[in-house]
Amino acid sequence: MLINKHFITTDIKGQTKVKRIITLTTDFGINDHYVGSMKGVILDINSEAVITDITHELPKYDIFKAAYTLGSFYKYFPKETIHIVVVDPGVGSARKPIVIKSEHGTFIGPDNGVFSFVLENSKNIDVYEITNTDYMLSNVSSTFHGRDIFAPAAAHISLGIDISQMGENVNSPVFLDINKPIINDNEIIGAVVYTDSFGNLITNIASCMLKNPREICIGEFIIDTVAKSYQDVEKGKLLAIIGSLDFLEISVNQGSAEELIKDKRIIIRQ
Repeated sequence: MLINKHFITTDIKGQTKVKRIITLTTDFGINDHYVGSMKGVILDINSEAVITDITHELPKYDIFKAAYTLGSFYKYFPKETIHIVVVDPGVGSARKPIVIKSEHGTFIGPDNGVFSFVLENSKNIDVYEITNTDYMLSNVSSTFHGRDIFAPAAAHISLGIDISQMGENVNSPVFLDINKPIINDNEIIGAVVYTDSFGNLITNIASCMLKNPREICIGEFIIDTVAKSYQDVEKGKLLAIIGSLDFLEISVNQGSAEELIKDKRIIIRQ
């Protein structure tokens, strides 16, 4: 693995340390020791690692939201970044701990679908199961692979260990069944796939699918245009808008569309 020379430093003992970014995305919350334990393991192996918390407040056990969250941010980080994702209801089971290398970065976590959007949007992919105990803690808990497998693997990789040293190649990593919109001549049938903390309903309809929408139907509501900003409607009013991820969103200006609309199906007539 080639590492940018600007990331390399040497400590007072002459040991090489590498300043690599390692992101953490989990459902652990922030009130327990879990996140701190993972950070301690990483820094004990590479004290120069730059650890960035994405979120630890993902809904418990929600693999799709973990995958969606990762898919929303990873492209904005340097390609040398290592991303750890731990939403792992199958921890300790037969599911594999894996590491993925693509043109967008390195990804470490459970093989349960959390990397679906990364895999779908990457051209060059190498996937390995993490089985080499040289890159794990000595006593691996069946309930905390984040600390005992994923964190040490990430730290060793940050020091330049090639991912092929982690274990055997994985030919068929797990993909989630990602809901795709149905596109007809003058109609798109899509769905709400994610709700953010503002109550915005984010759909699976990309902006490039929209030609000249005349009706956007969701639940009992019909919206007749795609707004350019939230301020195009009055406070408390419903609108459709292209969000920062370039997908159609249903929102309420300074309010929550989630509280207003329970239907997840959306129909666009053009």
